[in-house]
Amino acid sequence: MGKIYSALGLMSGTSMDGVDASIIQSDGETNCKAIFNKYYEYNKGLFEDLTSLRDKIYNLKDLNKMGPEIVSLEKEITLFHAKICNEIIKDSGLEIDFIGFHGQTIYHNVEEKISKQIGDGNLLSQLVKKKVVYNFRKNDLENGGEGAPLTPIYHKSLVEFLERKEKIKTPINILNIGGIANLTLINSNYEMMSRDIGPGNCLIDKWMRKNSDKKYDENGKSAKLGKIDKFIFNQSLDNFYNNDISKKKSLDTNDFDISFARGLSLENGACTITEFTAEILSKHLSNENTYVCGGGRKNQFLIESIQKKIRTKIKSIDEIGIDGSFIESQAFGYLAIRSFLRLPISFPNTTGCKKPCTGGVIVKNY
Repeated sequence: MGKIYSALGLMSGTSMDGVDASIIQSDGETNCKAIFNKYYEYNKGLFEDLTSLRDKIYNLKDLNKMGPEIVSLEKEITLFHAKICNEIIKDSGLEIDFIGFHGQTIYHNVEEKISKQIGDGNLLSQLVKKKVVYNFRKNDLENGGEGAPLTPIYHKSLVEFLERKEKIKTPINILNIGGIANLTLINSNYEMMSRDIGPGNCLIDKWMRKNSDKKYDENGKSAKLGKIDKFIFNQSLDNFYNNDISKKKSLDTNDFDISFARGLSLENGACTITEFTAEILSKHLSNENTYVCGGGRKNQFLIESIQKKIRTKIKSIDEIGIDGSFIESQAFGYLAIRSFLRLPISFPNTTGCKKPCTGGVIVKNY
């Protein structure tokens, strides 16, 4: 076992509603312990500004055009992260070696080798007085990868730990349903294979934001009240599978839109979009045990819709004592440690990079 480091991982996902924060202690290998988890919600104005910005960016031209707005929002979310970091460090009384700062993704395009996460690592380091690791995806993109998903190496560490504790048995699937859903298969030799597999919450959330005063469909309540429009459902699936998007290893929320449900009622639209999401995700689930994490695991109607389409039972990772809301924030603390140790964070079977490669920019600005 190597030296144990403490890292504070910060993750603001594609829901753009706030920041998940976790402190982990790890040697960057299989020894890993989560000791703090907490969610910090963005205020209404910041949430609306972020979602509005993302919804305007569909290509590089849009990204460049929104430069002044991006600079302003980058500073605002960095200040938000700095405030919660200082609060966490003070309250925990722990000595933090690194902060793993994911930032807020506003644009991801593999062909252009761009994955834009706004968040100023230098400013965060200055304000918190800690080493900050950020910009995790750039090196992978430059080495032929798609920049995502990056969490599989943490999934692997978690699975090895859980199997030693006899809480699970490999082979196993870890299904993370965030804005985009990704799947990690870990076999009995702890070899991993992973990719983004389709929309997670992004389409459902966008439908609810555009057609109601809600940010998301809590427990799938609206979808449960609706009916599937079979014609729209079948047509949208045909469009998806006849599009290059379905072949990508990494996906962006703007790879998808809700225009196919235009004209439907709130409930019928939510139901049809949820069924569309469930159908795509179910096609990637094999006969291995599947544990689900991420915000989408709380959408009971979505999980039930997936479950109806597969033979094996989906279980929440919470059932084995792991808080499924904080896997990604823990992962970015873990990735920060691996980045410092120059250990690989992405692999040919996860992001499609040419060979295992490290990543992350490390800054000390104090």
